[in-house]
Amino acid sequence: MQSYLLAVDRFNAAVGKLFAWSIVVLTCVITYEVVSRRVVGAPTTWAFDASYMLYGLLFMSAGAYTLSRNGHVRGDFLYRQWSPKTQAGLDLVLYILFFFPGILALIYAGWQFFELSFETKETSSFSPDGLLLWPFKLIIPITGALMAMQGVVEVLRCVICLRTGEWPQRQSDVEETEQLILAEAEANRVKLDPDKLNVDEAKL
Repeated sequence: MQSYLLAVDRFNAAVGKLFAWSIVVLTCVITYEVVSRRVVGAPTTWAFDASYMLYGLLFMSAGAYTLSRNGHVRGDFLYRQWSPKTQAGLDLVLYILFFFPGILALIYAGWQFFELSFETKETSSFSPDGLLLWPFKLIIPITGALMAMQGVVEVLRCVICLRTGEWPQRQSDVEETEQLILAEAEANRVKLDPDKLNVDEAKL
C-alpha cells in the first residue's frame, strides 16, 4: 500500500516539475514581446494569448503536485494542535463532502469545454491572430483527473492514520520555511536546556 501511495506522489511530482518549465517559456515570451514592442516597434499578435495560457498551465499543473506535498492552504494554527487521528478524521470528511464533488464537477465541465472548443476549432478573441484554445482547455480535465488520483491517495492516508494513529510517510522534496524554522528552534531549545526537556517528557 505504501509503495502505491509514494508511486502516485512521485508521478504527480514529475508532472508538476515538468510543467514548471512553462515559467521559463513564459519568461521568454514576455521578454520577446517587450523587445519587439519597445525596441523594434513591432508588437506581436500572439504574445498575450500565449502568456495567459502558459500561466494557466503552470497554475493548473501544480495542483496535484501541491496536494501530494500537503502544501495547500489550511487553518494550521488550529490544525497543528490536534492529534493525527483528529486531523485525519476531519480531512476525510472534507475530502468526501467537498473535494471529490468539486473535482468530479471540474472534470465533467472541463471535458465539455474542451469538446466544444475542439469541434468548433475555437480561437482566442483577445488578439487578431487568436491561438487555438482547445489544447489549453484540454488541461482542465487532465488536471482534474490528476487531482482526483492524488485525492484517492490522500483518503487512503487518512484511513491509515485513523487505524494506526500516525500519518504514513509522504514523498517530499521541499519543506516550508516555517517548518524549517520551527525544527531549528526546537533543536536549539533542546541544546540549550536538555534538563528542561527531560522534565517536560517526564510530565507527559
